[in-house]
Amino acid sequence: MTSTDFFKRVLDLVLSLVLLLIFILPVIILLIIVRLTSKGPAIHWSKRIGLNNEIFLMPKIRTMHADTPQVATDLLFSSSNKYLTPVGKFMRKTSCDELPQIWSVLIGDMSIVGPRPALFNQYHLIDLRTKQMVHTLKPGITGWAQVNGRDICTDQQKVDLDEYYLKNKSIYLDLKILVLTAVHVLKSTNVTH
Repeated sequence: MTSTDFFKRVLDLVLSLVLLLIFILPVIILLIIVRLTSKGPAIHWSKRIGLNNEIFLMPKIRTMHADTPQVATDLLFSSSNKYLTPVGKFMRKTSCDELPQIWSVLIGDMSIVGPRPALFNQYHLIDLRTKQMVHTLKPGITGWAQVNGRDICTDQQKVDLDEYYLKNKSIYLDLKILVLTAVHVLKSTNVTH
């Protein structure tokens, strides 16, 4: 483990513990609201591609009905609103649904900053990431692609941005991404529903 990797893990643990303390009550409230407004579990465990293309289960607050197909949001864009729960649009717009991923950071499946983990069936994206060695990065809650286009990027654009992060990763770049993420979340920038 390099010194950058060590400091990144320390930063992940510290930030995730702080975020857990800040958001535990709002998450509990959101989970209750989801259970009261739609059928199904409040947490959706999504099969995702992690470090070195290993599959892991990533928690999200469920924003869509339980029978929604497991495909990337951009593939549902024309009909995604019909799948959203009553509070789903709000949670996706504010990225509240991502908060349970703090757990994935704590247990080491994810990092705060890294490429967003692909769904297990996003074969084209997985193949592109593998060819450009992006699969050697631990996936993140936010990343360089998220602050430079997010849902409006093509798979190739995402991978190019992820490759830039791979080649330039540093604590400074992670901090820059965190600041830009906060700005984008507050403005609800580049979010498809």
